[in-house]
Amino acid sequence: MAFQDDSAMTLDRLDLGQRAEVRAVTGHGSMSVRLLEMGFVPGVQVALIKRAPLGDPLELRLRGYHVSLRRAEAKRVQISGVTK
Repeated sequence: MAFQDDSAMTLDRLDLGQRAEVRAVTGHGSMSVRLLEMGFVPGVQVALIKRAPLGDPLELRLRGYHVSLRRAEAKRVQISGVTK
């Protein structure tokens, strides 16, 4: 797995329209591997496009495509450099 920093903000806390850089994917197992395979690797820019009415799932843009994640999945992705 990538470097883990417990003080980092997680992807589920982004506000609409904000962008950030992926720092790490935390945890072990198939979910972490799946997130990495989907492109959530350190250095990639990600933006929050939409949030469902009850807050789950989130629609994100990274590497030129859109992907939806559940909040529980987004909590595994640490981010930094949040901008509007």
